[in-house]
Amino acid sequence: MNFKRCVGTIVRLVLSSFVPARIYDKLDSEYARHGRVRHTIGEYGYTDRKTGVTVHTNTLEGYNSIFKRGMKGIYQHCKEKHLHRYVAEFEFRYSNRSALGVEGKERVTMALTGIKGKRLMYETVGR
Repeated sequence: MNFKRCVGTIVRLVLSSFVPARIYDKLDSEYARHGRVRHTIGEYGYTDRKTGVTVHTNTLEGYNSIFKRGMKGIYQHCKEKHLHRYVAEFEFRYSNRSALGVEGKERVTMALTGIKGKRLMYETVGR
């Protein structure tokens, strides 16, 4: 699957699971920190007066940018059935990046702990 088809697959999956914005009203009570920005009125970030927390979409946009660059630059092809694996890999990379104090050796050690006791097998060619 080429990159444009892969992005199309991702967009289709996101849109098929899209929930109307009203659902976000319930998130305030379920999550300790949840805010909303209203792009339709030109709002792209603000500081909550009650909590002093800055609310913006930069984190999501940053993750999305890393994911798109990785999919285009590293993996030129992806199938829908494996898409969750690609997303999980980039979530791991984003959550364990240098900006958060996780450096290369530590990141590799964390990644390798996930394979302990598992066996990766490839089918023999021609079977």
